[in-house]
Amino acid sequence: MKKKLMVLMLAVAMIATFAMTSCGGGDAAEFKTDGELLAVTEATFPPFDTVDDEGNIAGFDMDLLSAIAEDQGFTVTFKDIGFDSLIPALEAKEADIIAAGMNSLDPERQEKVDFSTPYYDSGLVVMVKAGSDIEGVDSFTSDMKIASQIGTTGADEALALQEDGKIAESVILDKFSDVVLQVKNGDVAAAIIDLPVAKNYVAKQPGEVELVGDVLNAEAYAFAVQKGNAELLEKINTGYQNMLDNGTVDELKAKWEMD
Repeated sequence: MKKKLMVLMLAVAMIATFAMTSCGGGDAAEFKTDGELLAVTEATFPPFDTVDDEGNIAGFDMDLLSAIAEDQGFTVTFKDIGFDSLIPALEAKEADIIAAGMNSLDPERQEKVDFSTPYYDSGLVVMVKAGSDIEGVDSFTSDMKIASQIGTTGADEALALQEDGKIAESVILDKFSDVVLQVKNGDVAAAIIDLPVAKNYVAKQPGEVELVGDVLNAEAYAFAVQKGNAELLEKINTGYQNMLDNGTVDELKAKWEMD
């Protein structure tokens, strides 16, 4: 009898624990849409995402999202993490927004997150060391190493070139700044990277690196939120439209010297 009673009590306790966990889990799963929200970025992607002279995360993305937040009644803080960790952080609810010059046209990303209205149209370009004979992707040969940043569409392009046997190796690095350094040092023949960011590096390091060939692939940068967080997405889209209408977007593009 005692044994049956003990089993019964244990079963009741397990059911109660499950119920409490389920209720708590439901609350924890609620999307954050106001208050202080955390946006993650990868801060080696100027002029969109970088670190200023005082060590603060800065850039066009930071300024634009902060303006949107103020317009929509929430606040935002920023955290610098690896690019390939951005979407996992959102999926794990360790962050609320991605602000990292992320291409919203990527089908795999679209399955994992919801993207805002795009705020910048871009594409990929080939960066080489100044004076290189390479004139674009068509100049790549099967003995070359080509670099790009992990988790980006540029990395996808480099990996595809390697798979097709058009280059010897795709060198995929964690930080965009490391990719540029590899090009400058001659460790790789070229890099495939996003056009506006490449232009920013060329402008700051004239005579060291240059851009060649045609722009590859259409891209559209957008902010990202957790899949299903329609309320926050609407706030970001509404705020962005307001920033377009009042001229803030143009002012920020001028501030960050963007085309």
